Parts: sequence; C-alpha cells; structure tokens
Amino acid sequence: MEGRSGGMGEGRGREAGGGAEQELELVSESAVAGEAVMSVQVVSAAAAAKVPEVELKDLSPSEAEPQLGLSTAAVSAMGPPAGGGDPEAPAPAAERPPAPGPGSGPAAALSPAAGKVPQASAMKRSDPHHQHQRHRDGGEALVSPDGTVTEAPRTVKKQIQFADQKQEFNKRPTKIGRRSLSRSISQSSTDSYSSAASYTDSSDDETSPRDKQQKNSKGSSDFCVKNIKQAEFGRREIEIAEQEMPALMALRKRAQGEKPLAGAKIVGCTHITAQTAVLMETLGALGAQCRWAACNIYSTLNEVAAALAESGFPVFAWKGESEDDFWWCIDRCVNVEGWQPNMILDDGGDLTHWIYKKYPNMFKKIKGIVEESVTGVHRLYQLSKAGKLCVPAMNVNDSVTKQKFDNLYCCRESILDGLKRTTDMMFGGKQVVVCGYGEVGKGCCAALKAMGSIVYVTEIDPICALQACMDGFRLVKLNEVIRQVDIVITCTGNKNVVTREHLDRMKNSCIVCNMGHSNTEIDVASLRTPELTWERVRSQVDHVIWPDGKRIVLLAEGRLLNLSCSTVPTFVLSITATTQALALIELYNAPEGRYKQDVYLLPKKMDEYVASLHLPTFDAHLTELTDEQAKYLGLNKNGPFKPNYYRY
Repeated sequence: MEGRSGGMGEGRGREAGGGAEQELELVSESAVAGEAVMSVQVVSAAAAAKVPEVELKDLSPSEAEPQLGLSTAAVSAMGPPAGGGDPEAPAPAAERPPAPGPGSGPAAALSPAAGKVPQASAMKRSDPHHQHQRHRDGGEALVSPDGTVTEAPRTVKKQIQFADQKQEFNKRPTKIGRRSLSRSISQSSTDSYSSAASYTDSSDDETSPRDKQQKNSKGSSDFCVKNIKQAEFGRREIEIAEQEMPALMALRKRAQGEKPLAGAKIVGCTHITAQTAVLMETLGALGAQCRWAACNIYSTLNEVAAALAESGFPVFAWKGESEDDFWWCIDRCVNVEGWQPNMILDDGGDLTHWIYKKYPNMFKKIKGIVEESVTGVHRLYQLSKAGKLCVPAMNVNDSVTKQKFDNLYCCRESILDGLKRTTDMMFGGKQVVVCGYGEVGKGCCAALKAMGSIVYVTEIDPICALQACMDGFRLVKLNEVIRQVDIVITCTGNKNVVTREHLDRMKNSCIVCNMGHSNTEIDVASLRTPELTWERVRSQVDHVIWPDGKRIVLLAEGRLLNLSCSTVPTFVLSITATTQALALIELYNAPEGRYKQDVYLLPKKMDEYVASLHLPTFDAHLTELTDEQAKYLGLNKNGPFKPNYYRY
C-alpha cells in the first residue's frame, strides 16, 4: 500500500512489509528509488474498439491480444446483466468448494458451533432494613431503623481477573533462539485480537509453532499455524467476509463448472486474512491447488490460518513471526517433495526473490507471476531490466481497480481504525504530516482532514504536490514541521523517509507510523541503541524513550499500520482479490508465446469486468450505448470504454 513519493510509483496501503526487507542482489535499492521511467507493456483486450492507444513500449504487430482464459460461452455467461440486475447470492455453506491441497481430498467445511459464555453471578443485595452511608474516611456506616449508627465491617474489594490473565500477562519468553532483535528487545504480541479465541485459548503460549506437532481433523500435518484449535473461530470470520466479497463469490459460482485453473499449482505469499481465505477457496473452487505463506510477520490472523489448515490448505504463517520464521515459512511452501508450483501470487516480491535465490530451476515450469504491490513490482522491473526475468509477470498493482479502489478507499478508512485502536487518540486539532501524496497518501489525508486534523504533506513529484495544494493541504519539507506535529505517517514506498535526525527532533509523545509496504520508510534500526529504552505498551505499540525522558509512540515497529494493528474494508479487498484471480486465469490459460518474459499491465477489459461484478451490490444500473453513440465515439458497445492512457 505504498503511497507515492521519491520516484516510487503510487502504492497501496494494504500491502504488508515482507519479513526481512532484503535488497535484490541484481540491482541496488538506490536504483529503485531513483528510477523515474519504467518499461511497461500495455496490452489491450479489444482490438475491435479501434481506440487510439499510447504504447509505452513497442509491441510487435503480430502479437496477439490477450483474452480471458475462459471459453467465449463462459465469459458471456459470467458477464453481469446490462442493467445491473440482482446481486449474485453468495454460495451457501453447504456448497463451499473443497479446499485443495497436494494429495488431499475434499474437506468438509467446519460447522460453527456456538461457544459457551460464562454467566456472571448475581450481585448480593444488602439488607433492605439498613441504609448505607459513607464515612468521610471512605468507610461505610449502617443506619438501623431506630437511628443507631454502627460502622460496617470493611470489605476487601477483589479485582476481576480473567481465567488466563496471570499466564497471559506475567509470562516471559523462555525461548529466544529464533527471535529477531526486534522480538527480543520488545516482545511482540503473537495474539490475534479479532475473535474470542485469542482471549480464551490457554494454549496460546510462547512455544514456537515450528516446535509443535499439530494435525487437522483429517490427520494432515502439512501446515504450521499458531493453534489449529482456533479453526472454528476462523471459519466464522471467513463466512462474514464472503458476504462482503460479491465478485469473488460470483466468479466462484459462474466459473466453477469450467474449472479454468484445473492443474494450476499456485504458491502464494500475501496477507493471511479472512479476505485472502475467500480468495484461496475461490481459486480452489476453480481447480487450483494452493500453498500459502504470509508476506507480513504481523498481519496474519491466527484463527483464519487455522481454519484454512483445517480445510486442507497447506498454510505456514502465524502472527508475530521472527525474521527467521518468515523465510522458513516461505521455504516450506516452495520446497516440498512431489509438488512443483507453476504459478506465483506474490505481495511484496519476497516469494519471487526466494525462488530466484534458492530454487531458480523451478522457473522452468512456472507459467507466470502475479504481483500486487509497489515493492514487488519494482523488483520485477529490476529483473526485467537486468534480463533476468524468465517468466511473464502481471503487474496488478498498477491496474485501475487496484490503484483507485484498494489504495485510496481502503486507506481512507483503515488509517483512522489503526490509529484509534492503538492510541485511543482524538484527531480533532492534531497536527499531522503525511509523507507522500499518491493514492495511499490521498486517502489518509482525506480521512484525517475530515476528522478536523491539521494536515501537512511532503512530496517530491510536482504533479502530486500540486494536487495536494489544490486539495487544501500545505506542502512542506519534513524538517520544517517535525518539531511541532503530533503524528507522522509515511506512504511512499521509499527508504529512510523518516531518519534518526527526524526522530531526535520530534516532540514528546509524537506518534510515528507507516502505511507503506516495507519497514524501510522509518529508520527503526537507528533506534536500537543502548541509550534508548523500548517499552511495550500494548500489542504493536512501543514507547521509545530518550535519556531526557522524551518519548515517541512507534506503531507496529514501522511496519504496515492498518493490517498490523487493525483491519481493512472487506468490500475493497474483494475488488483486488478478483483482479488477482482473473490475472492468474489469464496467465495460466494464455497460449505459449502470447506473453513474453516481461512485465504486463492487466488488460483494461478485465478491470472493467471486475468493476461490473461489484455494481449489483449497490443496485446500480449501467447506461448502455446505442449503436449510433458507439459509432460516434469509436467504441465497442461492450467496452473497453477508455484508452489505456486514461487517468481515472
């Protein structure tokens, strides 16, 4: 979810920081930050439209137009009614697709059972014949009906304590062998707070999931999650998410019979949330086998990972992984005997980087890569520029449905959610500086301005800077306001945007957080020094205290705020997830030679199709062009309706 600043493309607030932010050995990171022009092949899907297009890279005249990897009948059947029509009803629980895993058969969905809630005991009433009066010293007096006043015996008030409170708050890590520096200095919470399981499960201890022997109800142990017993809670969350993801459910229902991904073996590295689970189960319904790891060490919902593992998906992820755990999980997804991936779905490029580094021969059988983050896309362009990209790749991040919806609307809502949950602060009157005014920065600024905050913007791009000025924000350099602002938010996708010098000059109790993909935007490493004290306040909230007593509030250790500390709107993620599914279908079914070893944009026809699948939710009705109008505009009545260079 990076915003845009420092020569980086517009980013996305939703993307997580990968485990260890390692630079590619092929091209230095400085080359990424400074590269202003990138080679992009724009592929149009409708030659019949005859709309003038700007080609950023020459295409050979003989190159075929990409088509959705489904039959013509299937595409027409999947198309929504011209007038919007009734929204597709989500598939009932009984029709939920089996979760495919290597060698696994259909797995029945967990039926949610209501958990037992302990009932509070009734409070004892005092004798109705006695009236209570309070002494000045805090004690109580009893006044009998005859007027005699006697002192009541003092009672010791007992503190309410949950069953697992002692174990949860007094426990200390006993194993730190696999923990990173950040985990040993300030212990990160490994709990997911989105369901009751996170509070009541007494087995949620410090034992690493790597050291546990767990099996699901089918006897499979091909997974590694925090606690498989949380599966029931995760299944409920997935069912809730399905209600807000109409396009994926419609795609699952319409294309399930044809199985356009039959034979596909997809290895994925994304956020493991309820929304991702709906995507994974949709891919399974379309015929794919999947193995999955997390792209962020803090964004995994443990109960959702457990539900996927229970359904038969090989999932390797838990909230609060160390750096070593992060790469171990990715390796377990890729390096498995008797299973060779032929498609990659990545978020941040860590999975692709790991395969290139450790298992380069796997690319002989891989048909394509789908990447949805600014960071990952830049890594792909590095490989392409160096001539090392040996398979076609689809740049989902720069598709319209990703940029204009996921990045903007998702961040506009989730920035407030993340800040509220972690700090309980009031936004009215607070001074905030947002670094980067790409789609992510625009969403953050709009939300904070609406809450009454005084918002400053930093930018390097004069066009984005002018947009910020026209939207009513003051454009500044970070040094000019760093002493006075209450909140600093980075949305650039760059590195060292907030340096130690900036951190030293911040006012007491300044809140520092990141909405970009990587953990490189804030120089957190410079704060790991003996003179500074780290104090864990709550989950993903640290106080970093200077020798003079000044402190800053650092959220998620500089990683992605919204997915690390809160949640994101499911409906917006439905748009991105559907785009990813269509990109996988397109690359997997493309005839040999249609896509070269390069990075491609998603055909605009697919962007429009994804948008059309979400319109019935709003009871929205599209206007249709007449034949005369279509001829006048030079368009096909069925789209695409805008040229590839059009900026929405």
